[in-house]
Amino acid sequence: MSFRIKRITAKLFSYFVKGLFLLAPVYITGYIIFNLLNSLDQEFYFYFRGTGLVIMVAIIMIVGFLGSTFISLPLIQILEEGVSKLPLVGLIYFSLKDLIGAFVGDKKKFNQPVKIIFNKENGIQKLGFITQTDLSFLDIQDSVIVYCPHSYAFSGEVFIVPSENITLLNLPASDVMKMIVSGGVSLASNP
Repeated sequence: MSFRIKRITAKLFSYFVKGLFLLAPVYITGYIIFNLLNSLDQEFYFYFRGTGLVIMVAIIMIVGFLGSTFISLPLIQILEEGVSKLPLVGLIYFSLKDLIGAFVGDKKKFNQPVKIIFNKENGIQKLGFITQTDLSFLDIQDSVIVYCPHSYAFSGEVFIVPSENITLLNLPASDVMKMIVSGGVSLASNP
């Protein structure tokens, strides 16, 4: 009788784990999105759910349109010149501007995924993205700057790596980023 109870208990537990595995990502994603939209609606005191998102997207598009015209370019330059004179504010503003531009701007930086050989004897390697190929400003030749994001975090490390230790990967940059950020759990699709 106890063997049968153990089997039933093990089966029920496996069903629970499988259900948790299937539902947890859906629930957590939905929970985060719901709370972001809810806080956006509350921030602007909107009655209907989702109104804040629609208005925020519209504002971003209008600012993007205005930012693309010749009238606003001098205004942006004046604003950035003023911000650059504020010590901490300038550092934060330009760092965020460069980071966002690296992902979505005209000068995308995370589009060259690479594999770095750290230790040839032990074969230790790391995945990252080339962000600078010309290091003459540092008086360094035959090296590149590689950004290696951390897994499960929005942080990373910057390495100066000899070009001979770099192997370009024939994979989409988005797949490599997903693989790194997930700690290797989400594998890149085959090229």
